[in-house]
Formats: sequence, C-alpha cells, structure tokens
Amino acid sequence: MRLPLPRRAVLAAAVIGFAVLPPAGANPYFIYIANLGLVYVLLAIGLNMLIGYAGQLAFANAALFGIGAYATGLLRVDHGLPFFLAFPAGVAVATAIGVVIALPALRLRGLYLALASIAFAQFCLWAFVHWERVTYGAGGVRLPRLSFAPLPVSVEVGIYYLTLGLVVLMSWLAWNMLRSRVGRALVALRESEVAASALAIDLTRYKAYAFGVSAMFAGVAGGLFSALLGIVTPETFDLYQVVSHFAMVVVGGIGSLWGAIIGAALLVGLQEVLRAFRELQEIAFGALILFTVLFMPSGLIAFIKRFASGWDEPLRRTEGDR
Repeated sequence: MRLPLPRRAVLAAAVIGFAVLPPAGANPYFIYIANLGLVYVLLAIGLNMLIGYAGQLAFANAALFGIGAYATGLLRVDHGLPFFLAFPAGVAVATAIGVVIALPALRLRGLYLALASIAFAQFCLWAFVHWERVTYGAGGVRLPRLSFAPLPVSVEVGIYYLTLGLVVLMSWLAWNMLRSRVGRALVALRESEVAASALAIDLTRYKAYAFGVSAMFAGVAGGLFSALLGIVTPETFDLYQVVSHFAMVVVGGIGSLWGAIIGAALLVGLQEVLRAFRELQEIAFGALILFTVLFMPSGLIAFIKRFASGWDEPLRRTEGDR
C-alpha cells in the first residue's frame, strides 16, 4: 500500500508535531538526546547537499562543525557577546571558511578532493588542540550558561525549541532551493562537470555555493552544539565525526533530503546504544556504511519510497542513476 501524494504535507506536519512533544514531562537526558538528534539532522542535510546533490566528495563537515562551535563560544567568552549575537557571527565565520575551501575543489575532485578535505579536518583538529592562545588548548573552553528570560522555560527546553525551529526552517529552505534552478545546476554539476559547463553553468559559482550552503548548515549545528553542551573541546570534532556524518548520509540515502533526516535520527540512536563502547562506534559506523553500499546503495529512503509515494523528492537520486 502506497501513501497518496496529497498526504505529504500532513505527514510533515505530523513529524513536526511529534517533535514538539518531547519536552512535555520528559527527563533532561531524553531532551538532550532529542536535541542532539536535531543538531545532527542539520549536519546530515548540509553534507548531503554537498555530496549527494553537488557531487563534491568532501569531508570538511566535522571541521566546519567545530569552527562554528568555537567561533560562537569564543565570541561569548572572549568578547562578552550574548549568544544571540555570537551565534549568527559564528555561523558567518564557518560559512566564509566553507566558501574558501571551495577553491581547491576547482582543481580537485573525487578521491583527491576527499583526501584534501580530510587533511583540512585534521589540521583544524590540530589547531583546536595546540592554538592555546585562541582555543584554550586541549581543555577546551567553558561557556556561560544561557538564559531564555523572560520566557518561562528551562535552558534545556529553550535550546531544544530553538534547534527544532531552525531545523524546520532550514529544511524548508533546502527543499525549496533544490526545487529551484540552483538545485538543478548542482545536480548537473554532480552528473558531469563537462556537460554542465557546456550548458553555461558557472562551475566556480555553484561549487562555491554548494560548499557555502553546506558550511552554513555545519556552522548552525556547531553554534547550537556549543550551547547544548556548555563547553567546546577539541576531541568532539575528531575523525569520528567525519565517519559518523558520512554514515548518516549514506545510510539514509545519498541525494535525499528525507534520507539525511532519517539517517541522522537512526545513527544518533545507535550512537547512544554504543555510548559505553566508544571504541566500537567507529567500527560499527564503518560496517554500516559498507553494508549499505553493498546491499542497499540507495539507502533506507529507497525502502520507504516503495510504500509511500508521498516521500517523493525534487531531484532525488534513484537506483536507476547508479
């Protein structure tokens, strides 16, 4: 049985409505896990925009995630800015760096771009640890506690609803961007740069656009993550983050907006199950990526689409495209 297309809006409203409920009577740990899941949804959508839609095999997402968190946190600690000023400034810093990263992508592609972006992520991790005058070194930086006064909500609940609102807003923006000429240009870039250039698509412009949008999502996630934890430490943005972000995209479905959301929710759940076995998390995620690539290359979204036509997406990559 397939879900009729007109119910798509109802389904989206039901998901949002369900997401609004957790803080009601929930314990703080459950709110934290739900909030963490929403942060990773932003990361997965941003990475999927870059890899799945623009076809740029880059893994700088974890570094930009860290840059957004550090920029937001340091602006609060060192310059005394309130969170709601430091947060957009931190996002702007991460976005600008993401656009700069696009410059090597003009000459690199495929495996070489992947290796270069991983090297950038490792360099950023080194800088987070050793640039003590700015980042406070391996001990990280502890942030002042947020306040949502005069709203009658706790810090945990306030951060949750702020994150939820941004996830809904940015998911809607991503959906509409993919339905526009920008989305079609990114997909043309993914399929063939030569053909895209022949169609008068500016490769430099749209690669920079893809990297910038992906970096913006990572920066937003980083700023929210710093507020959620109340501390920013270097080990939070290590190679494990690179693996986990990529696993979310692959398992959910490369080139699928809904797939990114599903993959992030599933992998955060798996991460919590394996929290007591940190050394097994990277192995489990790697095995899950390998299993997905071998046995369901279109991700979980392909199985869902068999039963729900309402999950159709603009410019979604399908099994026939592989």
